[in-house]
Amino acid sequence: MSVNGLKGLRVLLVEDEMIVAMHIEDVLRDAGCEIVGRAGTLQSALALVRDEPLDIALLDVNLDGDPTYPIAEELDARGIPFVLATGYGQSMLPEQWRNRPCLRKPFTDGQLEDAVRRVTHR
Repeated sequence: MSVNGLKGLRVLLVEDEMIVAMHIEDVLRDAGCEIVGRAGTLQSALALVRDEPLDIALLDVNLDGDPTYPIAEELDARGIPFVLATGYGQSMLPEQWRNRPCLRKPFTDGQLEDAVRRVTHR
């Protein structure tokens, strides 16, 4: 278990690749986070954003062809920090999201934990 100040963080994971999502959940749980939900569609993610108390979200930028920017907009409006994850690189994001924390897939466990620490200031 990682001792790094992430204990108790309530995390929403938005990822459509089951194996990737399961690995991310394991890493975050080992770091002390609580996964409040995993969503693989825009609709399910938006419902969780609206209904669950969250400290942070990790957003795959592309859910089976659907960009997750509506989720990012909702999180931003609610003041909930998030990290974007993409295989295409930060330069491919729309300009309004390029200054947001971004993980380039594939990323390491350490990079994931570092990104969560940075956006939650822990």
